[in-house]
Amino acid sequence: MAIHTTGPETHNVVDLFSRQPIHTLKQQRIIRVAPEYDGISMLYSNNHTNNNKLYTLKVLCWGLKGNGDVVGLVPWLNKVYECEGLDDPVHGQWEGYYDVERECIFSDPPRHKVMELEEACNYFQQPESNEETPIQEIPDTIGTHAMLNAEDKNSLILTEVISWQLLANGSIQGMLIDEDNVTETPVLAGDPCLYPVTTNPNFRFFFQHHIANQIKSEDPDALAAIALLFDS
Repeated sequence: MAIHTTGPETHNVVDLFSRQPIHTLKQQRIIRVAPEYDGISMLYSNNHTNNNKLYTLKVLCWGLKGNGDVVGLVPWLNKVYECEGLDDPVHGQWEGYYDVERECIFSDPPRHKVMELEEACNYFQQPESNEETPIQEIPDTIGTHAMLNAEDKNSLILTEVISWQLLANGSIQGMLIDEDNVTETPVLAGDPCLYPVTTNPNFRFFFQHHIANQIKSEDPDALAAIALLFDS
């Protein structure tokens, strides 16, 4: 919802909830994404468990904003977040990026990804679209799983995220398989049988594949961490 303000400013429409100018919000939107194929990870700390240890989480993709900034993006808890925006002392705080192959830590997005996004944006110029219109879809490359409540409410379901849709409003939504509508295999990005995980009322969290595998194997530490997550 937006309200209009008076004054000489050209961009004088303000979002009622964030209190920021609509023009500013649009400049912060993700307008193009590029998958991360080389295993670059986000580094983060977690003061709740260990003040002196850093953890890694694979970057899903890089996103180009309307203002030209490029940011790393990761599935985090129940949505996709900008890496540099993570600032939660309990669940995690961004500390940088990590290139496993070169064993180096850095803070700025890789230049080759910045160039890729800029060139792709120039080539695939998107017309004005409805806020909820998908404008791009990329495959999941990091083994993301979605955790859902089962119908009996006493168990959980882990299912693979097949792809990610970028909407015109800048949000990114994971896509799951509707098993009743599968007509071809393997199911690939853009398949009609895919649906947004956010439309499933039983959706709880995202997990990358190594955590999902630990949960599937009933690893005690993973199950204990999940219990704490649900309690919080």
